[in-house]
Amino acid sequence: MSSLITNIQGYSIHDGPGIRTVVFLKGCGLNCLWCSNPECISPYPEIGFIKTLCTKCGQCATVCPNEAISAKPGQLPVTNRERCSGCGACSAVCVQEARVLYGKPMSVDEVFEAVKGDQLFYQASGGGITVSGGEPLLQPRFVSELLRKCKQADIHTCIETSGYGSESALRQVMPYTDYILFDLKHLSSALHRRYTGKPNELILNNAKIVISSGLEVLFRMPLIPGINDDPQNIRATADFLYSLGKKPIAIQLMLYHQLGKGKYESLDKPYPLAGLSALEPEQAETVQEMFKARGIDCTISR
Repeated sequence: MSSLITNIQGYSIHDGPGIRTVVFLKGCGLNCLWCSNPECISPYPEIGFIKTLCTKCGQCATVCPNEAISAKPGQLPVTNRERCSGCGACSAVCVQEARVLYGKPMSVDEVFEAVKGDQLFYQASGGGITVSGGEPLLQPRFVSELLRKCKQADIHTCIETSGYGSESALRQVMPYTDYILFDLKHLSSALHRRYTGKPNELILNNAKIVISSGLEVLFRMPLIPGINDDPQNIRATADFLYSLGKKPIAIQLMLYHQLGKGKYESLDKPYPLAGLSALEPEQAETVQEMFKARGIDCTISR
């Protein structure tokens, strides 16, 4: 059993409790305008081209089996994305690492061995593995098997999900999951569709299932200026969380940034929110207080 992995990132302190190793899967059912990991959206391998690292040697063009790269002496090579199959031949010969293969096939055992290598950090900090993406619920067999092996090795397990996956996939993964990071992007289904490409009914239903399971959950909200930071949406989100019920519900605000902009450029894709500025700290604190006023524990990820 294998999956396409875009990155295995060690020593993360923002993706669950303690020090964690984050496994980024490829493939997502949503297409959020603010996504900072655009290389994880498509379920297929892709080549990123970091132009500032290129020495214009032309080696990539000579090895491309699909003749998708054209290179002239002294000029940056140009990639025909329609011809590119993401085979990785060009990245394999690029000594400057200007060409990056987004999506390397790895087996459950290979990923587990990489995660297990950081076990001393987990034991000292209460950390573990976080499976992110992309969307873990699109690959429930792979994720559940990986997390099962981690739990057998006494490694704390976590998934980071948008909630956009089938109920059966969620129920397949939950028995092997200790902690869930669950994104809530917008409570209006129509606006959720406008900004992510899909409505939110499935997500809200899965949120109810997760809470009723008794698993430890932290809801997270990417706070995007002019998109979901208005009082009406904050009130609706708080009321939804409050309705979930029996134990205190918490949400963490994830402030908008443009750190993924370079990845869009490497994929020859336009950045969807060009020109949008980040929220000022005072604005985020106002949103935080709105949640707290409605009985929801709210923190801000810094």
